[in-house]
Amino acid sequence: MHTIKPAQSNQSQRTSLDVQMSWWTMSGLDDMNRNNGLEERFNKIAEGGFNGINGFIPAQEEAEEWHNLLESYGFSFSINAYPKSASDMAHFLNQAKSFGRIKFINAQVLTPFLTGKAAESLLSEIHALSIKAGIPVYIETHRGTITQDLIRTARYVDHIENLRLTADLSHYVVAGELHTISDEAESLVQKLLARTSSIHGRVSNGEQVQVAIGPKGDHPMMEHFVRWWRNGMKNWLQSADEQDVFPFVCELGPPPYAITEDEYSSRQKEISDRWSQSLLLAQTARMIWNDLVK
Repeated sequence: MHTIKPAQSNQSQRTSLDVQMSWWTMSGLDDMNRNNGLEERFNKIAEGGFNGINGFIPAQEEAEEWHNLLESYGFSFSINAYPKSASDMAHFLNQAKSFGRIKFINAQVLTPFLTGKAAESLLSEIHALSIKAGIPVYIETHRGTITQDLIRTARYVDHIENLRLTADLSHYVVAGELHTISDEAESLVQKLLARTSSIHGRVSNGEQVQVAIGPKGDHPMMEHFVRWWRNGMKNWLQSADEQDVFPFVCELGPPPYAITEDEYSSRQKEISDRWSQSLLLAQTARMIWNDLVK
């Protein structure tokens, strides 16, 4: 198959934006049936103009093919981790180093009932392991994890000087039923955005974690998310070094994240087009970035 190179970041700039497609998002897309191989998916991602992929450590039998395709398409690559302990994270970092090519790790720390000093200690241990391994680890703001809620995560920011986050604020909007954004909520969100090193692109309306934003991004919640994404990027730029890269991952999940016409149907027909919505999110991220660095 003819290789289509993705839209490359402008390396002449002091810093660059890395717009990645979530491998999870590719699951269940209408034109991506089970017979499609890895390269077909890579090609579609490249055709969409993405710079890279956010996914998982490939199975051993697929590792060589992944390496070859990442090299051929010029893609960046990041992965997700789901540790419950520092030893879990250490094991995962060893696997990541063995595979190579991994720019950063997005971690959902699966200890939602761990709070206070114990949680802060675990997060600090994960950071120390990240430094030792030489692979950045960003803690995702996610329900059902150590960053279960907005208030708790803001306290981590207050107490852990080196904590760096992947901001997926859709989780806090839906968990807090933030149909409108109060001054209290905005203040806490801004505290998190001061420590943001990566963003997951998804919009919540306060009732569903993932909603369609319309063909032009005119959903009423978009103004809040665009403002937050802009502030996260702006804060990061203020301390970034030359050639640093900021990842923006377009992460729209398949059902049950995606809303369907009939939740109990075996087919679960989605009411929106996740691919076109992903392209719009990527366009929005680049628009924000270009405005900041012009």
